[in-house]
This record gives sequence, structure tokens and C-alpha cells, in this order.
Amino acid sequence: MYKYEGLLIHESHDDEGIIEVIETKGVRSLHFGSYPRQSSMRLTDPQQLELEYVKSMTAWMLFKPALADDALIVGLGGGSLTKHLLEHFPDCRLKAVEYRKSVVKIARSYFGLPLDARLKVIIDDGGQYIRQRAEVYPGHYSLLFIDAFDHEGMASSICNAAFFDACKALLKKDGILVINLWGGTHNPEFQQVSKWIGDSFNWQTLFLPVKDRGNIIALAFNNYTPRHSLQGLRDYALALEQQYQIDFPYFLKELKKHNSSTFKLVIKP
Repeated sequence: MYKYEGLLIHESHDDEGIIEVIETKGVRSLHFGSYPRQSSMRLTDPQQLELEYVKSMTAWMLFKPALADDALIVGLGGGSLTKHLLEHFPDCRLKAVEYRKSVVKIARSYFGLPLDARLKVIIDDGGQYIRQRAEVYPGHYSLLFIDAFDHEGMASSICNAAFFDACKALLKKDGILVINLWGGTHNPEFQQVSKWIGDSFNWQTLFLPVKDRGNIIALAFNNYTPRHSLQGLRDYALALEQQYQIDFPYFLKELKKHNSSTFKLVIKP
């Protein structure tokens, strides 16, 4: 059976709706009952990031040399970002919070999410989990990734100011929040969420539009101390591009272009 211009190789249902796995031209993708891809994996190179928005979520590497401790991921999907972190940062420890247990099963069965001692997967509501953890374990994580969408948009539990206050509380002093936002700069939901992020993080924030997509990746810094001058960042972006085959120089150019008032807060004068 063909669907979304590809071959349907799996379909199942849970209380939240449909889960579909589609293969098109050597790429396997996860869908939640609609055309947009929630996650994708190239079958000939399963470790390489496939979707542009997930590649853009690696822009944090411009501002942090490595991940050698704890990171929290809200919204597992097919596990592309989780696999990338496990592959490239052997000293990391990850927790991934996913609301749908059936999605975790699909990530393991169809997208190669490994059983790894460094990874703990938790079935819970991401917004609720972060608010609870922020009270008990403040200042615990170096990185916090949020990619929590369902078929209608961003999950409701993270669409409030208290959630982003909890994110800030949960991060270490030099921690970074990386969140996938949807809808573009003129979308009212994006405008509201970006204001909440800015208010929580004292506007030490950067927004990166995803190439040829409606996604925007936000980076929010918790008391960040700049490491690089602009030229230093350009040199570092080239080195990262060679290492990961991801276009970090493009990310840097777009970050500078779209964040004229805040970019100076994350580079050395």
C-alpha cells in the first residue's frame, strides 16, 4: 500500500492516533497520521541525520565544545537526535521522555534506536516531567532538547510560561535549551512561545530558521559566557562541518542574520 508518496511498511494505532512508517527512495520516515515527517532515516546510512530541522538542532555545538555529562530530550520520535548524540559523544548520559510507549517500540524496531546503558527512555508527559524534575534536581542538565509535536502541532503541556521557567531551572549555569518551533515568525503561537523563552532566559536567545521548512530552532542560553569572537566562530563552524558533514557555516550565517539584537550576547566583543 502506498501513502504520502511512499510504501507503507507499518501502521498501528494507540490512544493518541495513528503511527505509520513509510519508505520512499531509500528513506524510512515516521508519520503520525499526516503528511509531515516526524523522523527520517536513510537506510544506507542510518546514523547520518536526514531531516533539515534535526540537523539544525545540532547548532548548539557552535557554542559548546562537547557533551560529556547529562542531556534531556523531550519528544523521542524515531530517535534521530538521540542516536546522533550517542554516536558522537561517548561520555554523554541521556534521558529521553516520550509520551507514547508505542512510539518507543517503533523507534527501536524500525529506526535502530539502540539499547544503550547511556540512554534511559521514560514514558511520561514531557511538560509535567520537566516541571517536576526542576523542583527536585535544579541545575542538572547541560543540554535540554524539546521536539514535542503531535499531528496538531506543539504539545499543549509545553505551551506555557511556567514550562520555560522550569527549563531554565533544570539547566546548568552554562546549559543550553534547544527547541524545535513550528509556524514561522508571523504565527501567533510562535510569537507567544518565543516571548516566553525570551522572558525566561533574559533574552539570551537565538532563532535559526530551518532551510526550506516552516520550522524555527530556538537556542536559549542559561547565563552563557561567550567562548568565541565572530571570526573564531567562523573558523570553528568550518571545523565542525568537516567533522560532521553538517553545514555549520550556514547555521552561523543565518543566526547572525536573524538575531541582530541578541547575537552579540553570545560572541566575544
